[in-house]
Amino acid sequence: MTTFAIYLLGGVAVGPGVFALTRLPLTADHIHWLRSLSEAAMVVSLFITGLKLRLPFSHGGWRMSLRLALAGMALTAAGVTLLAVFALGWSLPWALALAAIVSPTDPVLASLVSVDDARDDDALRVAVSGEAGLNDATALPVLFLALALMVPGATLDQVWMHWLSVDVFWGLLGGVTIGFLGGWGMGHLGIRLRHATRDVAPSDFLALGIVIGVYAAAEWLHASGFLAAFAAGVGLRRVELHVSQRTANDHAADPADLAPAETRVNPNERAGAAIEHPGHTVGWVVSDALSFGETVERLIAAALVMAVGIAAVPALSWTGAGVAICLMALIRPIAVWLSTIGSPVPWQRRALIGWFGIRGLGSLNYLAFAIGHGLEQDRLGALEGIVITVVTVSVLVHGVSVTPLMRWRSRALKGKLDSRNTD
Repeated sequence: MTTFAIYLLGGVAVGPGVFALTRLPLTADHIHWLRSLSEAAMVVSLFITGLKLRLPFSHGGWRMSLRLALAGMALTAAGVTLLAVFALGWSLPWALALAAIVSPTDPVLASLVSVDDARDDDALRVAVSGEAGLNDATALPVLFLALALMVPGATLDQVWMHWLSVDVFWGLLGGVTIGFLGGWGMGHLGIRLRHATRDVAPSDFLALGIVIGVYAAAEWLHASGFLAAFAAGVGLRRVELHVSQRTANDHAADPADLAPAETRVNPNERAGAAIEHPGHTVGWVVSDALSFGETVERLIAAALVMAVGIAAVPALSWTGAGVAICLMALIRPIAVWLSTIGSPVPWQRRALIGWFGIRGLGSLNYLAFAIGHGLEQDRLGALEGIVITVVTVSVLVHGVSVTPLMRWRSRALKGKLDSRNTD
């Protein structure tokens, strides 16, 4: 039982289904709070996810993440669209909207199977972290297409060129470019200034400034703000790698054995810390960014998961449960399997990645975004019910199954390693 599952059940208890202490109407007049909170949680979480990935770009984990975020995401969305059209009888725009909302994996609630810290190079965790960091950006254009097709008189022939060039191509390319350059540039500038003054004061607001700066710039330029936040974390990590390797070269250390800079500082000894070289400064900056980001992420995520619990009992539906089962047990695993054909990844890892596709705050954010952009009322109640049900089932079922499956995997890997050592 995960903490998120406890928050969810706590929300059910105080909601209309049990004690009826509060209710959360998901209407256009009240939806802004859900969009703002979920957006903040996702932006911070995506930045932290990118910051934890200290792998070279040549690492196979990045290629696996791209397979999952592009081909895997497209196949999942296609499967959900077909399910909505043929099983639920929905029109194509509404089916696309549902697919965009429930297809991406969540970067916040996937913490049990994502990368723990910058030293974690577990192939499964790297793949899940990279996918969670990238596929929110690849799902959002699908929602844009759905909303464009809902405009009266709009056809696919009229909107596809703008959608492909602006929402897809520029959204993805612009988000990566703005985020990486922003994280890299502001990270270098902040670290240089702090090192020049030998400042060891908490640098939480440097991380906050990077996140807000790149996200605002990307949104202003109509690029993907979520992708920019993830790329900014990756960019700041490249700064840490660059500074650490240069420091190691200057001090005759072996860059291959160089640990992440944040592991070489002690947060409990900040007052008496000595700043002898830039490697110390970047250690404080990255350590503060991780601590600050993870705290904010947990606080907002707890509130939002409890909000899902409050809204769950009035919104739960058998249709949503059927969609959740099809998505988790069929569509997602098949999409992952097809998108990883030809890769050297063992079938056991492919199967686990196919199962570890938790849905959460990203789906809530997309739902709030769609409601705020004027979805018609004819199927809005059914859409809300399915999304809330999918998130609720995913939080409970994935939360219960993650720990046993990861323990089974650890035992299997240990047994394999022991047999090799015996041979």
